[in-house]
Amino acid sequence: MDQPTSPTSPKFIRWLPYWAVFQTDLRQTLQSWIYRLWVVVTVMAAVGYLLYRVGVHREAGIIQSATILTGDLLRGMLLGSISLIIVLTVSSIASERGTLADSVLSRGISRYQYFLAKWHARLVVVLMTFGVLGVSVLVSSSFMLNEDISWSGCVVGLISVGAILFAITSWGVTIGALCNSTVMGITILWLVLYGTGFVFSMLPAPFPSPDRTLSLLPQVLRGQYDTGLIVQLVLVSMVLSGIAVVAGLYAFAKKDV
Repeated sequence: MDQPTSPTSPKFIRWLPYWAVFQTDLRQTLQSWIYRLWVVVTVMAAVGYLLYRVGVHREAGIIQSATILTGDLLRGMLLGSISLIIVLTVSSIASERGTLADSVLSRGISRYQYFLAKWHARLVVVLMTFGVLGVSVLVSSSFMLNEDISWSGCVVGLISVGAILFAITSWGVTIGALCNSTVMGITILWLVLYGTGFVFSMLPAPFPSPDRTLSLLPQVLRGQYDTGLIVQLVLVSMVLSGIAVVAGLYAFAKKDV
């Protein structure tokens, strides 16, 4: 006689809640008006700048260096995007303060998974978006302007800018997780960025501060860069981001929701 088979319990996937929050936040961020405003404004500014420079070249016959113009454009894109990037990162958790308890307590997700999912989603959005915009600008500049761009320098330049954005995004998500309001988090992050930038600007010249990194973008795009300084910049960004994430995970786990 056949023995009755016992029903098998469904297998629990530990990181399924993390993946669900990651996908949801990624979709909501891409559909938000802040993200779309960032992309539209950046594209319009970049296209307008390039068309203006091409017009100057054709009308006045002035030979323009693509590395200088593209370096200035990338620096302007970053500086002009910081405000919207700060809003995107800080609001990742701070804007959901009213529904945070329901998300964490009622849906079977730990605070660590919730924080990491938000952090990774905002990193993907910020880095991938700026990477696509940066590559588009570099390709357009190489064809529309005087071709003196090194493609290895373009990769290094994008990595340098990406390292800065990595640290800004990490601190933005962390501060947003610890603040009770988005406005307060944005204010604190601006103070942190200004203070950190001032401290780095006071360090000796070989130290890869953000200001020096952005000012050297034309030389980097030309292929004239110091690999050691780029590695130092990436390592400093990773260390600062690691400090932010560890502090954010610890404090968020202890914080009342």
